[in-house]
Amino acid sequence: MSKFDYDLFVIGAGSGGVRAARMAAGFGARVAVAEDRYMGGTCVNVGCVPKKLYVYASQFSDAYRDATGFGWGEAAPTFNWNVLRDNKVEEISRLNGIYVNLLENSGAEIFNARAKITGPNTVLVGDKELSAERILIATGGWPFIPNFPGSEHAISSNEVFDLAEFPKRVLVVGGGYIAVEFAGIFQGLGADTTLLYRGELFLRSFDQEVREFVATEIARKGVNLAFNSNIENIEKQADGSLLATLTDGTQTEADMILYATGRKPNLLDLGLENINVKLSAKGTIEVDENFQTSQANIYAVGDVIGGAELTPVALAEGMALARHLYSPEHKNAPCNMDYESIPTAVFCQPNIGTVGLSEEQAKEKYGEISVFSSSFRALKNTISGSEERTMMKMIVDKASDRVIGVHMVGPDAGEIIQGIAIAIKAGATKAVFDGTIGIHPTAAEEFVTMREATR
Repeated sequence: MSKFDYDLFVIGAGSGGVRAARMAAGFGARVAVAEDRYMGGTCVNVGCVPKKLYVYASQFSDAYRDATGFGWGEAAPTFNWNVLRDNKVEEISRLNGIYVNLLENSGAEIFNARAKITGPNTVLVGDKELSAERILIATGGWPFIPNFPGSEHAISSNEVFDLAEFPKRVLVVGGGYIAVEFAGIFQGLGADTTLLYRGELFLRSFDQEVREFVATEIARKGVNLAFNSNIENIEKQADGSLLATLTDGTQTEADMILYATGRKPNLLDLGLENINVKLSAKGTIEVDENFQTSQANIYAVGDVIGGAELTPVALAEGMALARHLYSPEHKNAPCNMDYESIPTAVFCQPNIGTVGLSEEQAKEKYGEISVFSSSFRALKNTISGSEERTMMKMIVDKASDRVIGVHMVGPDAGEIIQGIAIAIKAGATKAVFDGTIGIHPTAAEEFVTMREATR
């Protein structure tokens, strides 16, 4: 009989924590999960799921405009924020219940409370101290708003989904996924939207050509892009509006200011001072290849370790760890997580889908490369009258002919790149792409018909 209450105690019921808990319990481990806020974590509650629902909502404005070219009537649609917001709440509640059922059906015990580590093998949940042979930290990230005069008037992505009223004028600050996506959401829903970023161009980790193309398309849709600028202070006006003074001295008014300038590991009041867990210079938890921290029996997965902060990555890490610790077939075998060629999408408008290396990264790693790129108006836009363009790009290592990067900007880019990612993972060459029959007429067929290198 074990001297511990549990074999594994998981702190955080987000993607990584729930996956690790479910699988460990399925392998026969005695598992407990503590979550004091969102069952399902950031993704389900204030991240990718509600964000994608709002992206869908924002795209209907374009769809209505495009429909007139196809013979549909010209009656102007109206948008009701309360309906969208409340339907979102209902859907998220349904998903929360699914996560509870998944954990309970696996045999894991759930604590709807904050858990604090009190020692290498002990956790305080409420007023009760519990013991565990192993502890898994899967508390994810948390939005960060810098401190400056009036910063308390700005909101983060945690609050943006549940606004009491729809803002007519929106100022989004930031240059990453969240900022670019929400700028498109609010513009599409009818707000006068400005995206403010302190750098020269947003999405700095992406392919340069993709970044420039997306900036053109986002501006074409009506988002005001303001680069090389930042907010000095925010003042709340008598009518409730917000007056932002920028670094160049200019001022702009908004009804809502959304700060999407980064996230930090969610480690507040976790009790790390009671154990020997080493943190990186960025404040993330340091782990080895098997997600073990410097405290031998304590592990960490997901955004809290500062790797690729993506839901599917956290899921894969949680699954790999559970197998490593408890699977009869894989116990003690290395986790062997492969972080090469992780596909991702930015649900801005138009969407970005990408897998593999950017052109800049490919040049640095391989030297001699071939670049195939194409941009065009999709068939739908020829009749709709929309000026939106689609871009596709493929990067090839000349020495091996292997495709090492694929990028797309356009409708359903994420859906298309998911399939392309399988080919990249399998090591497909340009000859394989060239030998594949396309589906006509689709935008995706461009990936198998680009014959001449752009450069």
